[in-house]
Amino acid sequence: MTDTDAVPARRRRVAVATDPLIEEYLEEVWLEKGLAANTLAAYRRDLTQFADYLAPRQLLAARENDLQQFFASSLAAGLAPRSVGRLLSCLRGYYRHALRRGRIDADPTAGVAHPRLPRRLPRSLSERDVERLLASPDVETPLGLRDRAMLELLYATGLRVSELIGLRVESVNRRQGAVRVVGKGDKERLVPIGVVALDWLLRYEREALDALDPERRAGVLFPSRLARPMTRQTFWHAIRRWAKLAGLRDLPSPHTLRHAFATHLLNHGADLRAVQMMLGHADLSTTQIYTHVAKERLKQLHATHHPRG
Repeated sequence: MTDTDAVPARRRRVAVATDPLIEEYLEEVWLEKGLAANTLAAYRRDLTQFADYLAPRQLLAARENDLQQFFASSLAAGLAPRSVGRLLSCLRGYYRHALRRGRIDADPTAGVAHPRLPRRLPRSLSERDVERLLASPDVETPLGLRDRAMLELLYATGLRVSELIGLRVESVNRRQGAVRVVGKGDKERLVPIGVVALDWLLRYEREALDALDPERRAGVLFPSRLARPMTRQTFWHAIRRWAKLAGLRDLPSPHTLRHAFATHLLNHGADLRAVQMMLGHADLSTTQIYTHVAKERLKQLHATHHPRG
């Protein structure tokens, strides 16, 4: 069933002519935001669907109850909550525009809440897939050794990619085996590295860093091949390249290793608040999503390996 099929049948009709107020709104929003043609077409379709539902009344005559009934009918007809949320966002923009122009006295969408969406669990990697990914760079080359050290450090610390590529040589306390990170909101935290990642980092510094940036012009721990600070896109492409070489079916992003770091720690009994501190989450509820990932993984292991799974 398509989204169009799921639109409530009540008073549905084919619009004979396009509502001039819809076209005026679309023209203004295009001028303000420079939206693509496909986006404008989706806005027009959403607004026309609600106009058809309201007919013979006009869009500007809608009340909150009309919207509530429209969305309830849409959900009952099979429209996905995410699609209903998109409809609401489109209508909200239209009515806020009408309110600013003085065409209505109150925004009928103001009291309408977005439908509850199912929680999306972050995509992670199994421990075996992580091992295959970490082993894929050619460590006999400076760039390969750099990438191996970056992957090891990312998996060992759960850093955000922006935090990783922004590390400076002095950010690492090699004696204590920890890295000092400045995260969101300029909040500083100290994250343990672990023996394996520290060994790869020290080898990279001994054998590859001078080859990549002999004069330390970049001033960062992981410079690009041009001795400049690395971009997120550069590292993203590197991970995809090594993942393909490792034969991984689902190509990861740098954030996937951050998810793997948190999930694998929790799978092995780590304390949730300790994981929160290492990830740099301000709110524990942000970290709690990883407990769901861990539980799902444990259920899969039970189903696969338990004799009565």
